[in-house]
Amino acid sequence: MPTQHEAMPAKVLTQAEFRTWLDERLDGGRGHYELLNGRVVMSPPAGWPHAQIGVNVTLALRQYADRHRTGRVFDSSAGFDLPTGDTLEPDGSLVTTARWNAAPPPVLGQFLKVVPDLVVEILSPSTRSRDLTEKKDVYARNGVDEYWIVDPRARSLTIFSRSGGTFDDGTTLVSGAIPSRLLPDLDATVEQLLDY
Repeated sequence: MPTQHEAMPAKVLTQAEFRTWLDERLDGGRGHYELLNGRVVMSPPAGWPHAQIGVNVTLALRQYADRHRTGRVFDSSAGFDLPTGDTLEPDGSLVTTARWNAAPPPVLGQFLKVVPDLVVEILSPSTRSRDLTEKKDVYARNGVDEYWIVDPRARSLTIFSRSGGTFDDGTTLVSGAIPSRLLPDLDATVEQLLDY
């Protein structure tokens, strides 16, 4: 968390200014920082069972991607510089091979300049509102095809699919197979994602 001497910038930042601000931080910060609609947003560590669910999600996506040779899977440490000027770190994401190959080559230590095909956010008290509104809108505007919201408290998964420039109303599941349009024949269940 920023100290009294190290406040978050109050002005609207570009991605380059955001990167510079991150690089100049002395304490490395607790939690993670994102650039959302030009402002720096900090999320504290989410606590239990967020991390376990994150592992479950990335493992399910990775197994699918490896089996079907679909693309690359990333955990919450990957940052994406999106075309709208936002820099976000979803809890899990998948970039198809086609998008990966069309994107600029990654640069060591820098954020990726590619739009994920699938993004997963795990709700926590500090991120719930942003994940369900502002970030959902940003992901849709940037061309994310599927947006998954995992709600540990409700023990549910909601899948939003993009149609045009927005996401549909979503389908909420509390058990069973995951009907992903992007990942047909996904061999994972809601129970497996929420196993903690």
